[in-house]
Amino acid sequence: MKREKVVSEEKLREQTKKVSIKEGIATSIMDGAGVKYIAPYALALGANNAQIGFLTSIPSLLGNFFQLFSTKAIEKTSRKKIIRIGVFLQALMWIPIILVGYLFFYKNISQQITSILVISFYTLLVIFGAFISPAWNSLIKDNVIRKCGEYFGKRNKILTTVVIAITLISGVILNYFKKINYLFIGFAILFGVAFISRMVSYFLLKKYHEPELKLQKGYYFSLFDFVKGIPKSNFGKFSLFVALITFGASIASPFFAVYMLRDLQFDYVIWTLIIVSNAFSSVIFMPFWGKFADKYGNLKVISWTGALIPIIPLLWFSTMFTTSMGASFVIIQLMLVEFCSGFIWSGFNLSAINFVYDSVTREKLALCISYYNILNGIGVFIGATLGGIVSSININFLGIHPILFIFLLSALGRFIAYFTMIFRIKEVREVDNYKKGEFKKRIKKVLAPSPFKLFKNYTNDTITMRYV
Repeated sequence: MKREKVVSEEKLREQTKKVSIKEGIATSIMDGAGVKYIAPYALALGANNAQIGFLTSIPSLLGNFFQLFSTKAIEKTSRKKIIRIGVFLQALMWIPIILVGYLFFYKNISQQITSILVISFYTLLVIFGAFISPAWNSLIKDNVIRKCGEYFGKRNKILTTVVIAITLISGVILNYFKKINYLFIGFAILFGVAFISRMVSYFLLKKYHEPELKLQKGYYFSLFDFVKGIPKSNFGKFSLFVALITFGASIASPFFAVYMLRDLQFDYVIWTLIIVSNAFSSVIFMPFWGKFADKYGNLKVISWTGALIPIIPLLWFSTMFTTSMGASFVIIQLMLVEFCSGFIWSGFNLSAINFVYDSVTREKLALCISYYNILNGIGVFIGATLGGIVSSININFLGIHPILFIFLLSALGRFIAYFTMIFRIKEVREVDNYKKGEFKKRIKKVLAPSPFKLFKNYTNDTITMRYV
């Protein structure tokens, strides 16, 4: 009887892993058609640099702080119920976001009011999404017990493929409606698709298996206790490290879209091609990073990719010297930059969340995820706000455009964060000793397979996982 229960539990976990891929696909459609186009939407409604910064900083800060309520809710309510409620409310937020555009384009409501409304409704959308994060991470970790890096690497590969496809299609749709002077209709279609796809997620989440979670008395510790213990805690130091990297990245990240769409005057198709170069790179390298981290440790990947993260905004800054070579050159340049960025960030992000999974116990996972995200939210808030303010001030520092100046500022912030924190963190699980030349050998397998083998590997990954 006991053996049958174990077999049944294992079967339910495997089913959940498959459903998670299907549900993730629906979420990725929302991301590709909705979330990725929020900044262009705000720009179309006349938002300035400071407001674009607030569009990133305020939702991130408030959303992550609301996770404190999520961790408390887990004590009294089913994790699956928390997730489904949050997803349902998040889906509904796309409706008022669409209505704001209607007010701007057809009722002549001022840019100031519509920008505030977009920031407000998008903040609620992010809050509902962030609220479910601790419960979702806790629940999915209960169902993915072995080879986390490999599973999430494959899962993310499929999801990112969906994001690429949907983002490209969305860019073409938006460009078409802009040319015929019905830009709002284009955004309304995209956000309508985002609403429907998130509702599909809501129904698929019902099929998740939820193992019983018993929280022992005394498991809880406050955010204040967590912050106070950072100097003595390996997980605390790691959380601070990621938050500081996030701070540095957020100084520039909200403004790449502003730079391309407003300053370089790229159309939506070109903008889409550049941003999906990042996602395309992630598709290729995510499974590689997952397997590599499973063998040699998440910290190894984080150390290597973290050292490269400060280079990314410097490569964006280099366009200051290449714009005279023509738009085509700059487009190719930025596509290559974003391809490299996808390679770097895919390894860092995947290994960072798996490091969290390895660092904390099952019953404290939701709590630690929320505190980890809160620190990141603070990093995003300060970074994006700083970037918005600095880029809004007409600073003429050595003739550097304000947007390009914040790219330099972002590189400096990332550099300082890496070298002040990375050497204070230790790996939390036993891993194989890294052999010299192993990375080079493994990366060659990814970059230089025969076309048939590459297609076969990609197809097998997709069919096996049947993604979220």
